[in-house]
Amino acid sequence: MRTSLLITTYNWPEALELTLASVARQSLPPDEVVVADDGSGPATQAVIERWRQRLAMPLVHVWQADEGFRLARSRNRAIAASSMDYIVLVDGDMVLHRHFIRDHVACARPDCFIQGARPQLTEQITRRLLNGEQLSVGWWTAGLQRRAYAWRNTLVSRMTSRVKAALGGIQGCNQSFWRKHALQVNGYDERFEGWGPEDREFAARLLHIGVHRNYVRHRAVAFHLYHRTRAPANGINPLDRLLQETLAARTIRCDLGIDAPPRALDAAEGSVSRPVT
Repeated sequence: MRTSLLITTYNWPEALELTLASVARQSLPPDEVVVADDGSGPATQAVIERWRQRLAMPLVHVWQADEGFRLARSRNRAIAASSMDYIVLVDGDMVLHRHFIRDHVACARPDCFIQGARPQLTEQITRRLLNGEQLSVGWWTAGLQRRAYAWRNTLVSRMTSRVKAALGGIQGCNQSFWRKHALQVNGYDERFEGWGPEDREFAARLLHIGVHRNYVRHRAVAFHLYHRTRAPANGINPLDRLLQETLAARTIRCDLGIDAPPRALDAAEGSVSRPVT
């Protein structure tokens, strides 16, 4: 079992620096790192090049032009560029527990994808980490939100983790899945342009092919830096209809996914994506 760590990012190089630093500290490193970049500028490129020299595994940078919030497409391009059996997915504003990859690998099952937890850091803690005034975080960190999620305990995890077919609590910032399953459902639906439930819609199609969700608690911990929410203030998102359509039709493959034909814009994006196999 070989793992690709897929990190999504957009114009927050200071946060990506913290994420990559936590990758370097992993007790079981991933076999490769793929940064899915939704159009960041030169500062992010500089962070990636610096860590390319430091990390013990290959680091692939998949960049696309900044044409608005296109997270689904960015993830698809990174999945296509990955070359390992198993994909662990995080956001580029997270600090990974040193056993994060080890836990995802240990909890992986042939018929499941994993949903991990994300204790949230306060604005004050986030600022201290970004400024270098604080070097680490854990369940003991003062002011930590969702503290229970930060407690790593293998025995308690075995007692409290659950395998089920449900979408509640799905968040793409801490997931893992088999690459072959992602290809089977054709990845993320690229009609999601803008903030929306593209992660839940992707998970729904995994459920429809019989891949269950393993909700892992007290392992696979990743701390989320503070940032303002992108959710609509009124709670109404027009992209929710795409999720409802998938659920009603029990859709398996999206039409606009990993295998979508190249677009005119792609030629200018300098993609390093490898062929999908």
